[in-house]
Amino acid sequence: MGKPTLVVLAAGMASRYGSLKQVDGFGPNDESIIDYSIYDAIRAGFGKVVFIIREEFEQVMREKFDAKLAGKIEVAYAFQDFDLSKFGIDRTIERAKPWGTAHAVMSAKDQVDGPFCVINADDFYGSDAFEKMAVFLSNEATDDRMCLMGFEVGNTMSDYGYVSRGVCEVDQEGNMASVTERTKIYYKEGGDGEKKIVYEEDGVTRELAPDARVSMNFWGFTPRIIQVAIDLFPEFVENNADNPKSEFFIPSIPDYMVKNGMADFKVIPTSSKWFGVTYVEDKPIVQENISKLVNDGVYPKELF
Repeated sequence: MGKPTLVVLAAGMASRYGSLKQVDGFGPNDESIIDYSIYDAIRAGFGKVVFIIREEFEQVMREKFDAKLAGKIEVAYAFQDFDLSKFGIDRTIERAKPWGTAHAVMSAKDQVDGPFCVINADDFYGSDAFEKMAVFLSNEATDDRMCLMGFEVGNTMSDYGYVSRGVCEVDQEGNMASVTERTKIYYKEGGDGEKKIVYEEDGVTRELAPDARVSMNFWGFTPRIIQVAIDLFPEFVENNADNPKSEFFIPSIPDYMVKNGMADFKVIPTSSKWFGVTYVEDKPIVQENISKLVNDGVYPKELF
């Protein structure tokens, strides 16, 4: 089996951040978060990185990554756009942005031919997650056994607003029983003065335990997941043609496969503290965290 592939979701508009955070600088030499993810992936044994981007980002991304990654890891690009015909759908639907993270992964269908990992461009996961993922993809991944990294939701929050997380239910064998995308998770002060983690659903606010396992879009797949997504996508489009904000989320595909007995998804636990940038106010916190890791010798001052 060849080396696994890293698929980076980098097509987001960054509307809450206010700029193209995929290439914003956070490290001592203006390194982006993606730089650290790719550095960790190369160390863990990944052989290729595929950037899923909007086509208008291509020049910026190539200028940022192509030269410094040459000879270190194979680089490819896939475009997420509004063309539904590439997935067998003969209609045009006006939208402000494409169809979400599962649609983004579908856009890489011609760039992956073996086990691959999906990550967000603006999330910092750490070397442990990449090492565990590489081991799984190289030794365990099959069309009926895939995985995700299970972070504790309390280690993934922002102090500056709501976040979206795939909340997992884990069975006794350590496999995902279900995963539900919660799009508004945030801190709320309780009656005792302590902050609680809550989410909103259908106008109702519910509490979420700090150690609840969540997906940070750090998944281990085989190409079968792409075909299942392509099979499900036409019905999603039909049901949401008049909803311009609807999104075809990655967690809905594993959830469908689990509930229909098509595959198991191992939840690989980690207590690592995730950090990332949803809001511009998050930037100094990310810079501080990365600076500490560099000063502690976890990463070199110059990655590439």
